[in-house]
Amino acid sequence: MNLALFILSIILMIFNLVWIVSFTPMVFEQHWAQKIFYIHVPLAWVGFLSYFFVMLAGILYLVSRNLKYDRIGHAAAEIGTLFTGLVLITGPIWATPVWGKPWVWEPRLITTLVLFLIYIGYFILRNVGLYRQRVALICAIVGIIAFLDIPIIFASVDFWAADIQLHPQRVMSKQPSGVFIPFLFSLFSFTILFFTMLFFKIRVLYSKDKKDNYV
Repeated sequence: MNLALFILSIILMIFNLVWIVSFTPMVFEQHWAQKIFYIHVPLAWVGFLSYFFVMLAGILYLVSRNLKYDRIGHAAAEIGTLFTGLVLITGPIWATPVWGKPWVWEPRLITTLVLFLIYIGYFILRNVGLYRQRVALICAIVGIIAFLDIPIIFASVDFWAADIQLHPQRVMSKQPSGVFIPFLFSLFSFTILFFTMLFFKIRVLYSKDKKDNYV
């Protein structure tokens, strides 16, 4: 199953990239920069999905104290932080020709950066030398608390006045099919990639715990 999922994710991502580069329409005044949209937003989706798994795994660990949930949370956190980092890279690439500058201290960017920095701290905690169960406990709590930032990121375009933000409002359902359909396909492709990476990373962490006699 894992091999099939890996092959499926590779096929989907190749098809997705070809579709984005070759067949998605240009948007007025954005030109090629707009193509990044089909990557940037799914990257953010996977990041948020990953952190949801971290939060859920954290709750399950606190209830059960079973280290398998810590492995799930750890794996999801690594994926989420990788993809959130890519969001913070692709965003400025897209923003430069659209906004005229790569970075603006506006609500959605700031709250996303805060989330990324929280998880940098999360991984520092995982390497401070505490015993395994204490690390799992602390990281479960951090993962649950960190997730509270995600609704703030998502709703930031509503919380703050429009004159202090540059991110577009949530109007994807109003987009023409030439934009909306490949966008949905890209979301699906990145979601499959997420589960492929999650299963692989969990197996790696399981092998490490087994070697260290925690399984």
